[in-house]
Amino acid sequence: MQTNAAEVVRMQDLTHDVRAIDLRLISPATLDFQPGQFISFEVPVEGKTHLMTRAYSIASPPNHKSSLTLVFNRVDHGPGSTFLFGLTPGDQVHFKGPAGSFHLRDDAPRNVLFVATGTGIAPIRSMLHTLLPKATSQIVTLLWGLRAQQDLYYQEELHELEVRHPMFHSTVTLSRPDPGWTGPTGRVTALVQKRVKTVDNFAVYLCGNGDMIKDVTNFLRSRGLCPIYREKWYDKEDKGQ
Repeated sequence: MQTNAAEVVRMQDLTHDVRAIDLRLISPATLDFQPGQFISFEVPVEGKTHLMTRAYSIASPPNHKSSLTLVFNRVDHGPGSTFLFGLTPGDQVHFKGPAGSFHLRDDAPRNVLFVATGTGIAPIRSMLHTLLPKATSQIVTLLWGLRAQQDLYYQEELHELEVRHPMFHSTVTLSRPDPGWTGPTGRVTALVQKRVKTVDNFAVYLCGNGDMIKDVTNFLRSRGLCPIYREKWYDKEDKGQ
């Protein structure tokens, strides 16, 4: 697979432990990918001589051909997050990709349900910014599970998407909310079970931890047959471990 080069142009802290990085493509100057796909880096591992591959989904839409946005969380002693959190604007990085079979399909006229936990929102963000401008009669729903108020991000952006696209609705549920939270509480799996009464005319995209993907998949299959596309992210260290 070809190795590509890019320059770090911006680092943005979205929460206390989640950061977004914007990359300007150098070689090639533009990159074609499908929303939902990932790129991978070879990163150093403390105390070892070999490099380790770490993959990160692209959070920006494909029409931004000359740049890429990645969203990632800090993991103590995690090779991937240590590498990315150590970057600063002006640094040049090399990566491979795009790759991956988790990507947006042409599901029309099915309604689309996205379910994410944590930074599993990254590929879904790319999908939303691609799908919503083209969606007509489809109902598009995002259910996103986070822990507490300090973990919230992209809330204003999601609200703006809802205003621009009335067929789109998003809901965040917090598993460990602080006092004052008035939204849904508990795991996102429970929210799916509450909201989804039938899977008729549905296409579903799941991205997050393995337990969520397994539980939501089993629940949906108990309701009938529908396309389910899945990308498993890992709890302890970056996607692709």
